[in-house]
Amino acid sequence: MKKREDLDLEHFRKLLEAERERLLKEIDGVAADTRGLDAAASEAEDRGDVAELDAQNAIDQRLLQDLNRQLEEVNAALKRIEEGSYGLCEKTGKPIPLARLEAYPAARTLADA
Repeated sequence: MKKREDLDLEHFRKLLEAERERLLKEIDGVAADTRGLDAAASEAEDRGDVAELDAQNAIDQRLLQDLNRQLEEVNAALKRIEEGSYGLCEKTGKPIPLARLEAYPAARTLADA
């Protein structure tokens, strides 16, 4: 696999590290909310309140799953930078356009691959 020489890898590393920090903060916030919902549900006496808290907890759990998936994508992109394969489509090996990487720095493939 050929390494991309036309990319400012430091620029993309900074974008990805900033996104990682944002995701970690958001994950911490949602996790704290979930803990609060769990505590409130254990103290709630009304079935309606418990159901509402359970529903919000389910939403937060799905959000946490999505945020963790995004974090995995960012970490994988940072690893590709280290390995020298960043910016190359994982399916075709062709270069991912700069505009796509700017819009979504963790991109693994060409938009149509």
